[in-house]
Amino acid sequence: SDLFHRTLIGLFTDLCVIIGKERDLNRVVLSGGVFQNSILLTGLTRALEAKNFIVFSHQLVPTNDGGISLGQAVVAAAKMKG
Repeated sequence: SDLFHRTLIGLFTDLCVIIGKERDLNRVVLSGGVFQNSILLTGLTRALEAKNFIVFSHQLVPTNDGGISLGQAVVAAAKMKG
């Protein structure tokens, strides 16, 4: 499991570095159900910050279906307002 997590963290970090250089970006948003896994969230955040990325992730809104539901409600309310 430790090797699995380290491998994913390394791959995602490398991918962000490549895309960051290609697109001149240094901000990353980590969201979705996979980031309920604190090992991945913490490890990837640390690895990306070490590469000078600014990392954003959920804090007040659930990372999984609860966040999706909230987003849907916000869009519906905005559409009803016009």
